[in-house]
Amino acid sequence: MKKLIIPCLYLRKEKAVTGFGQRNLFADGDANALASFYSDHGADELLVFDFSGNDDEHEKAIAKIKEICNSAEIPVIAAGNVKRMEDIKKLIYAGCAKTVLNFSKQSNINLLEEVSKRFGKEKMIVSVSEFKEFKENQVLIETYADAVLCLDSCQNNIAEISNIPIIVHTDESKAEKLQALLKGESVYGLSGGYISSTELEINAFKQECKKADITMNIYESAISWNEFKLNSDGLIPVIVQDYKTDEVLMMAYMNEDAFRLTIETGKMTYWSRSRQEIWVKGLTSGHFQYVKSLSIDCDQDTILAKVAQIGAACHTGNRSCFYKPLMKKEYDDTNPLRVFQDVYDVILDRKEHPKEGSYTNYLFEKGIDKVLKKVGEECTEIVIAAKNPDKEEIKYEISDFLYHVMVLMAIKDVTWEEITKELARR
Repeated sequence: MKKLIIPCLYLRKEKAVTGFGQRNLFADGDANALASFYSDHGADELLVFDFSGNDDEHEKAIAKIKEICNSAEIPVIAAGNVKRMEDIKKLIYAGCAKTVLNFSKQSNINLLEEVSKRFGKEKMIVSVSEFKEFKENQVLIETYADAVLCLDSCQNNIAEISNIPIIVHTDESKAEKLQALLKGESVYGLSGGYISSTELEINAFKQECKKADITMNIYESAISWNEFKLNSDGLIPVIVQDYKTDEVLMMAYMNEDAFRLTIETGKMTYWSRSRQEIWVKGLTSGHFQYVKSLSIDCDQDTILAKVAQIGAACHTGNRSCFYKPLMKKEYDDTNPLRVFQDVYDVILDRKEHPKEGSYTNYLFEKGIDKVLKKVGEECTEIVIAAKNPDKEEIKYEISDFLYHVMVLMAIKDVTWEEITKELARR
């Protein structure tokens, strides 16, 4: 079982606090920035506690958790302020991979079976503050929950009577004691104040755990360096792409140390031929490249890296180093995502800068009811076209439908990135 590192956030009136109390504030409590930070720096999952007060604050917290799910590229676990099935439903629909039921509350104990049957056992975690909360409900928890979140040091007691996976939430800060916790046979995750510190190098901590014979969820190359075909300087070229858009950002070289550091740190690291030294991309500019994947070509002499690029990849300030056109033959770009985004961008531009005679502006002026009417009409046209043998007809109707849906998306401030993330999650 691979052991996971799970930082936690505490939402208080839409501010995000890491650790306990008011320590380690980051980006003025920007929860989205924190979620992205943890995703890029080696966290495996993210635990979010909703500490909001009244119902109005609770609804705002759920909206913020939805934003966090969109920003984090790791599974999000939601805990706190769960009172009824509707809360679980909203959190799962917001994009949470799992939700936590606090078993210090009898209402949550009563709720577990129902929500587990409705949404799936794999989405349920039970939190316990003391051993008796688990022992008194052991059969219920093992039947309807996927894991236990220990808010106190009772993981050993639980492990003696159950094989259920355990996340240990601790404020322990000594590396050797944290490693001892991870060595627990039933412990699959570690969370808490120290783990959540933005000063902790999570990937480095994972490497130390690996040296202590703990199986961690870390980057590992499928083949060794000596299997690569290197150039005359003992280097391998690396082509770098944006992982979302596939835009080619730059090309650089790696030696063995640069390759090893890239794997260990999750940050693209190169060999500078001009300076003859290791070069961590972004170390001086802040324009880091966080690794999403590394692939090798058929001859094993070129690496393709897909990365999350912070800022510009080029030293000139351009997003990509390949910004100087040499020649171009006109062609239609039919990449589906680019086409959808381009059309959507035109619709947004019409929204911001109305153009006389524009049908899109006509729809915006008429309002959402008119747009909904058109979406409904186009749905019906698709059904009718599908009953006919002509493929061209249904192609045109689906195109009309998608256009009107994009106008609706623009009105409701829904982006294609949000849609594709939701589809990917499903």
